[in-house]
Amino acid sequence: MVNVDGSLFIQIINFLFLIWILNAVMYRPVRNVLRRRKEKIGGIEKEIETFAKDAKQKKVAFSDGIKAARVKGIKEKDILAQAAADEEKAIIGKISEKAQADLAKSREKIAQEAEEVRKTLMKDMDGFANEISRKILGRAV
Repeated sequence: MVNVDGSLFIQIINFLFLIWILNAVMYRPVRNVLRRRKEKIGGIEKEIETFAKDAKQKKVAFSDGIKAARVKGIKEKDILAQAAADEEKAIIGKISEKAQADLAKSREKIAQEAEEVRKTLMKDMDGFANEISRKILGRAV
């Protein structure tokens, strides 16, 4: 069996002294290294989260900027299309007015020429009527 004598107390003191030395030489520095590594990893994780949030915000801002630019482009395109349509209407209106004016002048000119021809025919109608009646009747009327 185990005898409890003075060597047991020496062994206990020796064991406690060894634990104290190992703690001072080995365990404490290892724990300090692990603690610093954990802090460093925690800092890096926070930076990663910050960068991820910034990237997400920048992506959202970029998407919003693209959407705003697209909307602005569509508005400007619509404005330009409307301006072009208005200009087209104005040009067509001017051409139509000119065509109507030319048509009215042509009608007026034709009406004047028809009137002149009618007056000329009216003047000559008596002569034509006498000549036709002379040819039909065979004698002068």
